[in-house]
This record gives sequence, C-alpha cells and structure tokens, in this order.
Amino acid sequence: MKTKILMLMIIIPAVILFGWQSFAQKQETQKMDMKAKMTSDIKSEVNDKKTGVQTLKIATFAGGCFWCTESDFEKVKGVKDAVSGYSGGHKLDPTYGEVSKGGTGHTEAIQVHYDPNVVTYKELLEIFWRHIDPTDPGGQFVDRGSQYRSEIFYHNEIQKKQAISSKMALEKSMVFDKPIVTPITKFENFYTAEAYHQDYYKKKAYSYKYYRWGSGRDQFLEKAWKKTDMDKEKARPNDNASMDVSPWSKPSNAEIKQKLTRLQYEITQKDGTERPFSNEYWDNKKPGIYVDIVSGEPLFSSKDKFVSGTGWPSFAKPLESEHIVEKTDKTLFRVRTEVRSKTADSHLGHLFDDGPKPTGLRYCINSASLRFVPKEKLKKEGYGQYLDIF
Repeated sequence: MKTKILMLMIIIPAVILFGWQSFAQKQETQKMDMKAKMTSDIKSEVNDKKTGVQTLKIATFAGGCFWCTESDFEKVKGVKDAVSGYSGGHKLDPTYGEVSKGGTGHTEAIQVHYDPNVVTYKELLEIFWRHIDPTDPGGQFVDRGSQYRSEIFYHNEIQKKQAISSKMALEKSMVFDKPIVTPITKFENFYTAEAYHQDYYKKKAYSYKYYRWGSGRDQFLEKAWKKTDMDKEKARPNDNASMDVSPWSKPSNAEIKQKLTRLQYEITQKDGTERPFSNEYWDNKKPGIYVDIVSGEPLFSSKDKFVSGTGWPSFAKPLESEHIVEKTDKTLFRVRTEVRSKTADSHLGHLFDDGPKPTGLRYCINSASLRFVPKEKLKKEGYGQYLDIF
C-alpha cells in the first residue's frame, strides 16, 4: 500500500508538471502564431477581403498624425475604411505611448481599404501627396520626430512601381522647391491603434478641428498647391453649358435687405447671434425641413433635430452636407467651427462635438437663418424629393 501511495505521489506531480509545461508551451505558441498571423492576414487581405462580390485592396500610408490622414482618405469615394495604426517599426504590438516616444521605429500610419473599381491606387497616391509635406524628413507639420515621418509602404511590385512613378511625377511638377524625401518601403507590419484613435475626427470633432487648425497642415497645403490648382482651373475647358445649374442662388445685397427682417439680416450677413429660448424654431416639433432663409437651399431635417437645452435649434447632422460649409471661427478668444450655407454664404451658427450618438455632433443654428417648410408643403414648394424621409 505504501509503495502504491509513494508511486502515486511521484506520478501525479509529474503528470501535473508535464501538463502545465505543455499548456504553457501551447499558450506561447498560440501567442507567437497570433503575431505572425496578424501580419500574414494583413498581407493576404489585399486579395482576400471582400465586400459583396467585390474584392477590396489595401494601401498603407504614413502622413504624420493619423487622425488627419484617416480623415482625408475616408472622404474619398471608393474608400470603404481607413484604419489608424503603426507601421515600419521593430517592436511587436506597440502602444501609442511607446510609439509616441520614438523608440519603436514605427510611424503613425493608416491602412486604406478601397474598391479598385471605384478608385485606383494611382489616384490614392495623388491624394496622399496632396495631404502631406513630402519635403520634411523630420516629421509632419507641428508633430516632430521619426514617429510622424511620411512614408509609402507598398504591398506588391505593382504598388512599388506606381509609387516610384508617382513620386517622380511630383518631383517634375516643381510644386515644391525642396527635394521630395518621402521613402517608399516594402510593407512588413501594421498594428491597429487603440480604439479611441479610430475615427477621432468624428468622435471628437471639435478637438480634432482645433488640433488640425493649430498644426498648420491645411495652411501649408493650401499655399503649396494654390498655383497648381489655379493653372488647372485656367486650362479647364468651358463646358458650363453642359453642367447642371443649381436651383439655389444668392440674391443681390439690396434684394436680401428687402427680403429679410433686420434680425435675419444681422445674423445671416453680419454673423450675429439671436437670443436663446426666444427664437422661432428652438422648440418646433413639427415634421419638415429647414432651408436657408436667403437662398432656399435645404439644410436640415426635423428627423435630425433634438432637444439640446441650449435654446437654439439643434441638429445631429445636415440634411444635405454639400450645402454646408465649415469655417474656423477665432472670435470670442477661442477657436470654434462656424457653419455657413454654401450658396448664400449665410451665417447659420456653430458646430460642436457634444451631440447625441451616432454622430456625436450638435449643429447649433440660429432660427433667423432658417425657413421651415412643413411636410405637407414640401411638394408644393419644390422639395418633394424629401417626402420619403418622413
């Protein structure tokens, strides 16, 4: 009996120890496999990621702060998603804190998932050049260090050739008076950044706009490309006769003065602000749309109106975003985002990032800048296409 007990005392710990070692080895192997699979999946996704019957392709770019490059590319037709992350370094699965210190070799980058039937890699390259300073070897704009360097990571030989060709074309264009230093590098890895960095320009619109304006990015790009854009505009054939004419127009100043009340004129033409809780539409709950008081262009829908408690009409999003223009407003000793109508250039109000989900936005608008068209009058007044939303 003692012998059997002794045998069990020897065998059981041995089995437990062997089992634990096997488990630990298996866990470590799985962890290593995950790291390898991450890079493998990213590489193979160029051919394997699908949407419906269409295959998406991947492009990887670094252009400084990934909040900005992600925002720029997600506006491109044919781009299904742009993901912020880290690329070009040596450390496995780095954190933002590690990368931002500059010791991992990574740079802030984005992966662009795009439909090649809608937008080509060549076109993405052109967009990339238009949104960075390719002459800066030490970072991008206000962000300094190799962790903010610009770089093109090619996934295959076709991308490599197109990237080199595109870079040469940029050099020949003489847009910049300094050498183009953006490197073209073989893609090795990409690590997705933390969740709070993804779609930052949507989640924290106010903070993002404040940062972007302060970085000097847009000011630099506008100055760098202004002459090129003007030359292209001059060379463009005059085909206005074949273009669709907008039904909205801005009357003369004399007509505007005659049409508007003193308050409406003060707010729309002189950037004024009406009193909260004592304006026409702050508490309006009727179904319909809100149009520009000057031009009539459709701006907002009652479906997107919400109670903000501010005393002004508040909307989570525009009805027609192309009729809205956002501008930086530096009055009142702070930076805000002003909202204006595109055609009439009427001052409407301001945009804030404290609205309800899913947009997280609050378009705080002056009633005096708007005219409400109730649902039952939409067709009669020429807005019948919006009946379907009610």
